[in-house]
Amino acid sequence: MVGEEMRPASIRMEQGVIVGIDESGADLDLGDLVVMPGLVDSHVHVNDPGRTEWEGFATATRAAAAGGTTTIVDMPLNSIPPTVSRDALAEKRAATPGNLSVDVAFWGGLIPGSEHEIGSMVEDGVCGFKAFLVDSGVPEFPPMTIDRLARALPAIGELGVPVLVHAEDPARIHHLAGDPTVYGSYLATRPAEGEGAAVHTVARLARETGARMHVLHVSSEEAVTALASGPESLTGETCPHYLTFCAEEITAGSTPFKCAPPIRSAEHREALWEGLAEGVLSMVVSDHSPAPPEVKRIESGDFGSAWGGIGSLQLRLPATWTGAAARGVDFPELARWLAREPARLAGLDEHKGSIAVGMDADLAIWDPDGAAEVKGADLEHRHPLTPYEGMTLRGSVVRTILGGRTVFEDGVVVPGHGRMLRRDDRSEL
Repeated sequence: MVGEEMRPASIRMEQGVIVGIDESGADLDLGDLVVMPGLVDSHVHVNDPGRTEWEGFATATRAAAAGGTTTIVDMPLNSIPPTVSRDALAEKRAATPGNLSVDVAFWGGLIPGSEHEIGSMVEDGVCGFKAFLVDSGVPEFPPMTIDRLARALPAIGELGVPVLVHAEDPARIHHLAGDPTVYGSYLATRPAEGEGAAVHTVARLARETGARMHVLHVSSEEAVTALASGPESLTGETCPHYLTFCAEEITAGSTPFKCAPPIRSAEHREALWEGLAEGVLSMVVSDHSPAPPEVKRIESGDFGSAWGGIGSLQLRLPATWTGAAARGVDFPELARWLAREPARLAGLDEHKGSIAVGMDADLAIWDPDGAAEVKGADLEHRHPLTPYEGMTLRGSVVRTILGGRTVFEDGVVVPGHGRMLRRDDRSEL
């Protein structure tokens, strides 16, 4: 993938940067394998520090490298403290030295009372800010009201960074009724209409303020429709689990499938693929949010009390490609969804997300016809739990190159080459 074109090419790299394309004497002969820009995942919950027993920088970045991802952007929760202040960002940075297998950038968090930290956090290199409209699931990251969010948007907009929103209407979140081990009981607590209503509200705020806004983890046809009604400053994403699974197939007690918003029916799944094809949804990111088996309530199978997060960072490329190939999607679209658009959202696109002279020498080298059965115990994530367990996914990563160095090959991750990144800057934090 050179730019947006799929063609044979020779790539030369010096000091971690691509310095030539189509010149004689390529640095690597990769045969007929597909070479894409190193993938960028702009939605990853590392949970470090504070909840490192759920996930940490060492294991998360190993999983990224093994999945062809060379840059992740860490979400401001579920670490303790959450990344809602300059001091908290400093604690986050202190947790990472020597542990990184890929590059890492950071989102800031926006919660009630943190508005005064916005400017200093942008100065310190965060890529933008995330806010919830509903309970986040952790007490240290409370939601913003619509009015309070609206008041914060102009200042953030002037700084040129996006606001990421978990968009569900809190008035339409219901208590779980019925058998808590039945997936439908959980699904009914977070209806698609509530997601659609919240996205309409976000679209209105984007239109009224001109701020760059981005809707996270879109899961429903209603949300896609609402997103399409918004201005150009509004973008949206979806995730492999929404594109792969459907509610009808989730059996009783299968809590590894629990996430929020929930996985919905096959009709919604197809609407998401259409949203990607039409450009209403611009990217596919993992929303990697693993947890220990006891927190996922594996033994009881209780959807009501299980943590709502899915571990899938390493599987984003094959999970997406499996569905995309079946629908006639080609490599340029895949590279856009998995690399270029996430890099653009995070303000990293001047040196990440594309193969071009002057860009970082980050490459994902993979066999699109390779296939493997998913075994959670073989993944690099801290915990082996995954709803993909036992599935055969198409597309296998052969080699991952970060800044001209191989960080994954032959099933082996080479750690220690990742950096902490600033937005819009090649310099490290």
